Amino acid sequence: MNVYLAEFIGTALLLLLGNGVVANVVLKNTKGNNSGWIVITTAWALAVFIGVVVAGPYSGAHLNPAVTLGLAIGKGFSWALVPYYILAQLAGAITGSFLVWIIYKDHFDATDDAGLKAAPFATSPAIRNKISNLISEIIGTFVLIFVIFYFTDASIGTKEKVTPIGLGSMGAIPVAFLVWVIGLALGGTTGYAINPARDLGPRIVHALIPMKGKGSSDWSYAWIPVIGPIIGSVLAALAFLLIGK
Repeated sequence: MNVYLAEFIGTALLLLLGNGVVANVVLKNTKGNNSGWIVITTAWALAVFIGVVVAGPYSGAHLNPAVTLGLAIGKGFSWALVPYYILAQLAGAITGSFLVWIIYKDHFDATDDAGLKAAPFATSPAIRNKISNLISEIIGTFVLIFVIFYFTDASIGTKEKVTPIGLGSMGAIPVAFLVWVIGLALGGTTGYAINPARDLGPRIVHALIPMKGKGSSDWSYAWIPVIGPIIGSVLAALAFLLIGK
């Protein structure tokens, strides 16, 4: 295991489970068909937990170019590593999304609505207004990155002598809860991509696979879940640098 393989595997698991729940909810004749938004947001949060558990000890479990960029600006993460982290994340997102298609292929084929076929791959707005859609992605990602900056490690002791306590895999719970509440509270407008790799990688898969009855990959919208999270991440990092701890 190394940092790039960890980012690849962690992001692949994130997309396999995250986009997997979307497929389970929206595609025809699945066991979870029409089970709703709470199922989607909960499973996405748990998918984050799984990805962070696997990748965290090795790479810090960014799993998201917006996180990598934010940490480079606000926390001194090495800029030399940024492009390689992002490439690993994008490759993981493509892989995880492709596996969702393999698992649910019969249900993709059974589903007539091209929009529902696209939903397990990439986000789309509930109401198409590119300005407000962009703002939604900026704010959602700002919340994600800004709160991550204020995560603290568990410790015991007094102000004079503090002893850190390793929480192991349980240390992944805070970010899972954070993504959960972002989805529940802010995700209804655009589907809360808040992660350029999470949207772009699967959208590429959707464009390339030979899916029966496939519609548009909606490339005219694709820049919003990429640029929005980048802007939100930069703003969150600058706000953190301005405010500090």
